[in-house]
Amino acid sequence: MRLLLDENLPKRLKLDFPNHEIFTVRDKGWNGVKNGELLKRMLADSFDALLTFDKNLQHQQNFEKYTLTVFVLNTKINTYAVLTRLSDKVNSILNKGEMGAGPIIINQD
Repeated sequence: MRLLLDENLPKRLKLDFPNHEIFTVRDKGWNGVKNGELLKRMLADSFDALLTFDKNLQHQQNFEKYTLTVFVLNTKINTYAVLTRLSDKVNSILNKGEMGAGPIIINQD
């Protein structure tokens, strides 16, 4: 799977997904790109999913237009030490292939 880490996530999180092709927004040169345009670019570049800390994205976009999965990492802070605890949940969903278009909320236990 081709995954994109949103610019609000630490780039170190890439290490948690060794079985996937993963990029950061910065890797792609897409810093500052608005969400709708980012999703369009992801589709054009054959991405499968976005990982984000942006809890509003799910309410701002019409996911009927996009065939992408968006993993919303729902924690109080976006540090690697906290977010890495959610990586197993994301990897489990990725490995099962149980992804549809739109948001999947990954909550901290």
